[in-house]
Amino acid sequence: ARKNISLSENSPPGSRLPLEGASDADVGSNAQLSYTLSPSEHFALDLEKLNEGNTVPDLVLRKPLDRETVPVHRLVLTASDEGRPSLTGTMELVITVLDANDMAPRFNQSVYKVQVLENATEGTLVMRVNATDSDEGSNSEVTYAAMNFIPPSGRDVISVDPQTGEIRLKGALDFEEVSVFDFRIEARDKGWPPLSGHCKVLLEVLDVNDNAPEVWVTSLSVPVSEDASVGTVVALLSVSDRDSGANGRVQCSVWPTSPFGLETRFLGSYSLVLREALDRERVSEYEVEVRAEDGGKPPLRASRGVRVPVCDVNDNAPAFSQAVYTVLARENEAAGAELARVWARDPDEAGNGRVSYSLWEGVSGASVSGGGWRPASSYVSFEVRAVDAGEPPLVGNATVQLFVVDENDNAPVLLPPAGGGPGLDPFAGGVVGGSVEAASDAGSETLWAWAAWGAPAGQVVAKIRAVDADSGYNAWLRYEVLEPRGKGPFRVGLYSGEVSTARALEEADGPRQRLVIVVRDHGEPSRSATATLSVSLVEGGEKVLAVGGSSSSGLVLPAEGGAAAGSASASTNVWLVVGICAVSSVFVLALVLYGASRWAPRSAVLSGPAPATLVCASEVGSWSYSQRQSRSLCVADGAGKSDLMVFSPNLPPPPSVPAAKDTSQAEPSSLLDT
Repeated sequence: ARKNISLSENSPPGSRLPLEGASDADVGSNAQLSYTLSPSEHFALDLEKLNEGNTVPDLVLRKPLDRETVPVHRLVLTASDEGRPSLTGTMELVITVLDANDMAPRFNQSVYKVQVLENATEGTLVMRVNATDSDEGSNSEVTYAAMNFIPPSGRDVISVDPQTGEIRLKGALDFEEVSVFDFRIEARDKGWPPLSGHCKVLLEVLDVNDNAPEVWVTSLSVPVSEDASVGTVVALLSVSDRDSGANGRVQCSVWPTSPFGLETRFLGSYSLVLREALDRERVSEYEVEVRAEDGGKPPLRASRGVRVPVCDVNDNAPAFSQAVYTVLARENEAAGAELARVWARDPDEAGNGRVSYSLWEGVSGASVSGGGWRPASSYVSFEVRAVDAGEPPLVGNATVQLFVVDENDNAPVLLPPAGGGPGLDPFAGGVVGGSVEAASDAGSETLWAWAAWGAPAGQVVAKIRAVDADSGYNAWLRYEVLEPRGKGPFRVGLYSGEVSTARALEEADGPRQRLVIVVRDHGEPSRSATATLSVSLVEGGEKVLAVGGSSSSGLVLPAEGGAAAGSASASTNVWLVVGICAVSSVFVLALVLYGASRWAPRSAVLSGPAPATLVCASEVGSWSYSQRQSRSLCVADGAGKSDLMVFSPNLPPPPSVPAAKDTSQAEPSSLLDT
């Protein structure tokens, strides 16, 4: 037989389970029964005698049950009578231990450690914990919960699924804020009373390179003087990176690479120092960029701009745009008129660049202020000084060369001959007499000359000499026959002033020819002087007499009533006298010219054929200077000089010279007294 018994595992020791006794049909002692129980450490058999002498068995719990260890106990109960022989009967006791919630859930680890990248997204599965409960039924059903977060902010980013034990992220991690989360997970069963188990979870946040370096300027010493020495500290900087490891190791550089550099003596601390000399005039302000880069993969970068102005020191002297200024001034400029304007540049700033000007005489070393006037001759070449207002002041200078540009303010003036007579020179075929004063625009002077009938074309009768006190084109003279107009027997060289026969003279030309010759310069407007030349036409013999007996009256008439037919000896004497007079005249003229060229002062010279040095050029003309060998051009006051300053105005070319003899007189260079 079998008997099933259910017993709660939480039944205390001593608990009794009454068993149904056996029956025996015999009587007497043969019906007296005794019971025995198979060996068991948990159960024992307790027999109770009844009044009738029968015994009733009870099953007694001797030791607490543990369903999780032995869920079912199988025992054999044996009943024996007292007959001879004794008969027995058995019954199997199947004791099922009923579960009680006596087992708390248990995790397979007491401490869980897990690592998660800080850039893990929300909902990421971190891990799964598992707790088991040896109970059965609802006593073994477990739910999970997270608690005891350190730091408390962990409950905002970490969650545990109550049913599965899955730990997931419900917020963003930040290694720089919290690198480790420490919390507990409770596993609770559904028994009554519920039992729970716990485990510890250490969640380590792994750093990723999600933070760029940071650069701060902690100290700034600006502006920096441009004469600051190399190594001067301009700024102090602090550099950090919230990441860790290689992600937090920062390297710094500076851009541009010059004139500044970085030095470091402590971790995360840098000094911005001067590596090269500064020049404010070249760069007045620097925009320096300090760049930081960490060691992450990929690296992150950051920068900080530092504005470094450079303050000025007086290290630049005023500088003129030209070392030498050439100034052209018209000769009739009014007093106080501006001749030129010079300018000196000082790249320094403020007072260091504020420039004042003064005239400076290099010989005496004295400054000439604007309050006094000096002779114009002292300003032909002078020095202008520019002084800045720095401390100490710096000086620059420039030389100003002043050239006076001639204006046509002088009319041509007729010159007397070398012998002291009128402005006419004797040549072969003509003599002069009388006295002459220089002609001007106000009037003219009458000159006298003689020419022989039969003189061939091209015979020079006389030479008109004139001079103009101006220079250049204003002093370049040309000669024209004003009267008679048309084709007369005489002509004048356009530039030489030589009066010569235009054709052979004939008796039909009359005893006298009157020429009005005008002398003009090339100025604008041109000025002129006129001379009246009276040419007497005589026979060859009368000419000789005139030459031999000329007087101060300006005209000697030939004798009248000579012999109708001269003898051969008279003709010989005449030619002898003519030869002697000619030789004497040439000798005297040579002496006069030699004396004039030897002792008379020269005021102008004509440059030789060699090229001259260009001094300056402008829209009005160009100046040239030469020290070539020169020859005398005219006679005036002043000492002779060997150098020559020539001014060539920008004027249209002069008219062509029609006469063949005049073409030998090339256009002269303009003259300037030097």
